[in-house]
Amino acid sequence: KHVEDKDDILDGMLELIIGEIEVPGEGADWKEAMRRRAVSARDVLGAHSWAIGLLESRAPMGPMVLSYLNATLGNLRAAGFSIEEAVHAFWVVDSFVYGHVLQETSMPLNASEENAAPSYDEDLAEEYPHLVAIAEHARRNEYTYDSEFEFGLELVLDALSRTSRGGPDDA
Repeated sequence: KHVEDKDDILDGMLELIIGEIEVPGEGADWKEAMRRRAVSARDVLGAHSWAIGLLESRAPMGPMVLSYLNATLGNLRAAGFSIEEAVHAFWVVDSFVYGHVLQETSMPLNASEENAAPSYDEDLAEEYPHLVAIAEHARRNEYTYDSEFEFGLELVLDALSRTSRGGPDDA
């Protein structure tokens, strides 16, 4: 009696999920704000990875989603990103986050097994030397999903820093 149909339920669930993601505060440094938003989105969506496909396919959007989008785009615009650059920046950061969450939640290893790289026998080592080298490297080093996420996020944010003109406002 409180919702019209299944779509209303899904929209409400998405509103709650988006409401958990940290949004950039007014006047916050754009790069730090995008980093915090990306880390927060990864945490939230990691717990609700099923929602990623729905996020990009639902319309109309509710007030939580609209506030989230507005705050994020507003932070980028205040930092000098043109409208086009702000959209590109939002898109590429979210694409990275969504892709990382989907890959991380689909991997056969859970968080406690992250450093448990597979071992290969001699025949496979001969046929696939690069895979064996990577597996051995992962076993010897502290490979974590967190470190991979941080590495990729820094690449994305650094690239956005170089591409933003930060010039005069354009409509």
